[in-house]
Amino acid sequence: ENKQQLFCARDRFGIKPFFYYLDHDKFIFGSEIKAIMASGEVRNELDIHGLDSYLAFQYIAGERTIYEAIKKLKPAHTLTIKPRDSHNRITIKKYWETKYEPDFNKTEEDWIEELDEVLTESVKLRLISDVPLGAFLSGGIDSSSVVGLMSKLSSNPVKTFSIGFKEKKFNELPYAREVAKRYNTEHYEQIIEPDSIELLPLLVRAYDEPFADSSAIPTYYVSKFAREYVTVVLSGDGGDELFAGYNHYPKWAKIHKYNVTPAGFNKLVWGTIHKMIPTKVKGKGITYLLSQDRNYFGSSAKTWNIPERAALYKRELWKKLANAPAEQYRENIIRSVDSKDFIWRMQQADMHSYMTDDVLTKVDRVSMRVSLEARVPILDHKVAELSFKIPTSFKLRGDDKKYILKKAMAKYLPESVVSHKKQGFSVPLKQWFKDDLKEYVHDKLVNPNPLLSEFINQDYVAKIVEDHNSGMRDLNSKIWSLIFLNAWLEEQKNGLGAPTNQFKETLAQ
Repeated sequence: ENKQQLFCARDRFGIKPFFYYLDHDKFIFGSEIKAIMASGEVRNELDIHGLDSYLAFQYIAGERTIYEAIKKLKPAHTLTIKPRDSHNRITIKKYWETKYEPDFNKTEEDWIEELDEVLTESVKLRLISDVPLGAFLSGGIDSSSVVGLMSKLSSNPVKTFSIGFKEKKFNELPYAREVAKRYNTEHYEQIIEPDSIELLPLLVRAYDEPFADSSAIPTYYVSKFAREYVTVVLSGDGGDELFAGYNHYPKWAKIHKYNVTPAGFNKLVWGTIHKMIPTKVKGKGITYLLSQDRNYFGSSAKTWNIPERAALYKRELWKKLANAPAEQYRENIIRSVDSKDFIWRMQQADMHSYMTDDVLTKVDRVSMRVSLEARVPILDHKVAELSFKIPTSFKLRGDDKKYILKKAMAKYLPESVVSHKKQGFSVPLKQWFKDDLKEYVHDKLVNPNPLLSEFINQDYVAKIVEDHNSGMRDLNSKIWSLIFLNAWLEEQKNGLGAPTNQFKETLAQ
């Protein structure tokens, strides 16, 4: 009141959201897009660059949302707003940096001891609660470590919650059970079936904009399941980004190491080879990476790459997007990193886009949907700042990902959990779309669809579905991205969550 200004800030990693709208007369902000749309003051015109980000990555990265008028305050940023006629009315500043400052003087034993200490303290802080508390337990390194530390610090058995699938390849329940058994936790499990597609309208309303990470399905179910017993859960999110745990890190590192030829040569040679390889042939994606700028390794699209989006979009739309494709956002992150360490540059790209705009968004929206608070001990800033000092050689050792974290947490984990291949929290959509949901996919994507056809080439989509059903390629992520986009468009058409008149104008344009 004294300064006549409003001060806002978002946490360091974006564990929690911050949306806002600003025009000459008003500033509206909230933790959900629907809160801003409920004002009735905001035109809901589609941001085509937000759409492109969604189809490239399966989420909308950075400050953009699917609506042109609504923005996100980025993590580790403050926003100060003054009265309308003030000089510098709005100021946005970054208050915290993720900076790689490796300490090469410490031994492996030093890092193990420090990691154990700082992670224990972080979990201890997040056990402070006046309400029932538990943990998500996937059976992976990160969530299992959190449960192990919780059990060490708690006098009562920890409540743990796990989700599984009938499809053995996607089911990590056996590993979760081993951890639960070791610590005698109060363990709860649930199996997910293909009829989970009925959850789609609820997910659309929870996320407010297109969001195609299919693991939102099990995340919703495990959140809803856990809420029957507890009010707060601890999760293991953040370990892959801080400690180089993704499968693409060693793969990209090898390609980067041997890809020493100039970018011009790569585009001429590998680019030509890429164009000659039939779409259905495995390995086409690698030649596409090789034909790009070296920064492209960390910026590459997760779902639809540039040639695929050029074929997917209506020609007029791609003309507007081609000069500034979504990949530029991640490329800019990588280019801004002052370290030459390749793995750190890849980690930065994932920390500042995938982790914030996908992983943390996924958990926050569906846990809040069922009134469950999710806490993230691995993303405590002290844990993060320690990880920034650990040399890359201790994080990725050959093909051994999260090396130092595994060493530090090994005493808390069964050997099978430490050594088994990373699966991720993925959903067996490939089988579902070919079997139980085949008719559903055909009805939504292959039959004439007036909503999707405003943006995309439906003949190309029909070919994608046909290729997937033939078994030549696993295209489930592409299919799911279109299924979710279609469901979101249907919500807009029905006026559930936003005014529709301006949106219809956008479609008409």
